[in-house]
Parts: sequence; structure tokens; C-alpha cells
Amino acid sequence: MKIVIAMDSFKGSLSSMEAGNAVCSGILRVYPDAKINVLPLADGGEGTVEALTLGMGGELQSLEVTGPINGQKVTAKYGILRDKKTAIIEMAAVAGLTLLPPEKRNPLYTTTYGVGEILRDAIHKGCRHFIVGIGGSATNDGGLGMLQALGWQMLDSVGEAVSHNATGLEKLAVIDDSIVLPELKECTFRIACDVTNPLLGQEGCSAVFGPQKGTPPNMIPIMDEWLQHYAELAKAKYPQANPQAPGAGAAGGLGFAFLTFTNAALESGINIVMEETKLEEQISAADMVITGEGQLDGQSIMGKAPIGVAQLAKKHAKPVIAFSGCVTPEARLCNEHGIDAYFPILRQVTTLSQALEPQNAQQNMTDTVEQVFRLLKFAPNA
Repeated sequence: MKIVIAMDSFKGSLSSMEAGNAVCSGILRVYPDAKINVLPLADGGEGTVEALTLGMGGELQSLEVTGPINGQKVTAKYGILRDKKTAIIEMAAVAGLTLLPPEKRNPLYTTTYGVGEILRDAIHKGCRHFIVGIGGSATNDGGLGMLQALGWQMLDSVGEAVSHNATGLEKLAVIDDSIVLPELKECTFRIACDVTNPLLGQEGCSAVFGPQKGTPPNMIPIMDEWLQHYAELAKAKYPQANPQAPGAGAAGGLGFAFLTFTNAALESGINIVMEETKLEEQISAADMVITGEGQLDGQSIMGKAPIGVAQLAKKHAKPVIAFSGCVTPEARLCNEHGIDAYFPILRQVTTLSQALEPQNAQQNMTDTVEQVFRLLKFAPNA
């Protein structure tokens, strides 16, 4: 029996690979000769760096960079796949909303400068291809900070550098790329982005995401005006600039910066991961596919990673079983989107904190998987 396992992480409990290996252990109790391939899975958000880097034999890097507030330092991890000259980055590890307590959340003063510092470090280490997840940002600077870290000079009317956050957009008058890292011309960027909002307007980043990040209501239209001015300056220098492009408003306008200033494409996060891991090739040669996530519910069918795996499996007519920490009544919708059967792994009444303990979650996963595969092996007509 050939089995492909592609589990999403169980947030706060198991990484993608830990969950997958726990499934593998349960299967081997019943089918000790099974050929099992455990692949990393993520959707471009939290956990993507670890899942792809470790799952593809890469190396994790730690780097102290500027955090979401200028002057604050954070230690962020990113991955390098040296054989592919590829770096894997999560912007939320540098400029994420969860890095700030609620009282300090205000995208007027948050910056993407640290994202640029990580990119610069990876470029100096030989990387020329980048996979960047841009979900969960605390910023609304249009990627200004990132660009400054990469060498763009963002100047005011008297030739002085503007600040690295959204307030810098107010005074921005000149975009100078004369000292930008020359290696950037050799770089390509695959941006994991499932947001389709434009940069500006009622559906833009200031109006839609600003309130979630702590923007004072009276500043929303003003910040939108700053971004419009920034977009006009960018378009005068880079004709391809399009503030209305789908995804330009992602991560407070970071999507716009990547599309305008670099050789970038915005793509579905799960599609990037599935392509990079050659998941379809592995599935096509398998007899069965196993997937899952921390909770299966009605939202699982809205572009979540396990459904992406299931739909790919159905393209090759493969059976799909899912395992999750828990399920809701709405999870039955998953049966209509490629998951043939799903099973929660909780085996006794417990507290949430106990269930999330990695050792408990691994044991519950392995034991549950074992029983399901015993049924498959020993039930009549199985």
C-alpha cells in the first residue's frame, strides 16, 4: 500500500510534519510494510516556513530584525532551500499583528522594514527565489519600510528620508532606486496571498483591514489618500504599477509593493505549497491520501489546505481520509469537497489545554489512525 500524508498544522499543538508523522505511526501499526510519504502542508500563513523548510530538507535561519514598531527588535525565523536557492518567509514573524499587545496596535506607526531586512539577508546568502506568506500583518505602509530596507530611497520634498511607517507616505515626494540591491534584478517572488482587495477605496486595505489593526476611524480616509499619492508616484516611475490589482491591498499594501517594485506574482498559498512539494506527482502514484487540520468545520471548504489536498486527490480518483482535533456539524460539507471520511482524534473528555499538549495530541492521533486502518484492513469487503 502506498499512502501520501499531507496534514496541516494543529495550531498551538502539532506542526504539519509532527501531525503527519503521528499519522504515519498509526498506519505502520497495521500495515508495517506500507510505503508512506509524509509531506509538509501549509497555506502560506503561520507554519509555512517550518513546514516547507523542514519538509523539504532545508535549513532554518534566525535573524534579529526590526519588528512591527521601528526601534523594536524581534528574532525571526526563515527557511533556505539551498539546492533551489530559495528562501521561505512569513512576514507575520516580523511585522505581524500578534507581535503587538492591543494597546500598541496602530498601523500609522508600524513598518514592514524587517521584511526587507530578511530578504536582504537571504539575498546575501545566495537566494534568488522567494516564497513569501503575507498574512496577519500589523501594517498599512504600502510596503514602504520593506523597500527602504532593500535600498529604495524614499525622500521628502527637501531630499530627506521619510519615516519607515505609514506616516512616511504623507511626506513622500521622490522614489529613488539608484542604490537598490542590484541582485534584486535576478530575484523572483511567489507571494502567498488569498486576499483580492485592491490598494485603494472602499475595498482597499485602509478601509477593510485598518480597523482590525487599530487604525483610528478618522485616519482611515487620510491613510487612503497617502496610499493614493504613493501609488501615483510609483506609477510615474514604474508604469506597471496598478493599485487596483487584486491583492494589491494585501498586508497593508505590501502586495502592491511586491507587484510594482519586484518580479512578483500573487498566488494561492496552498497552491504554492502543493506545487513546491510536488504533491500532485506523489498523489498520482498513491493508493490513498491522508490529510487534516486542527478543526474541520464550515470554513474548511473556503480554500483551507486539507480541501486543496482532497480536490487534488480526486483529480486522480484517490480516496481521502481526514483526521482533525475536533469537528463541527458543518464539517459534513467536507464530504462534498473531496474528503470521503473524517475522524476527530479526541478519545476522552478533556480540557482544551490538555488536548493541545503535543504529547497527548500525537498519542491521540496515532491511536485513532490505528483503529481506522484496522477497520480498513479487517472489515469484510474492505
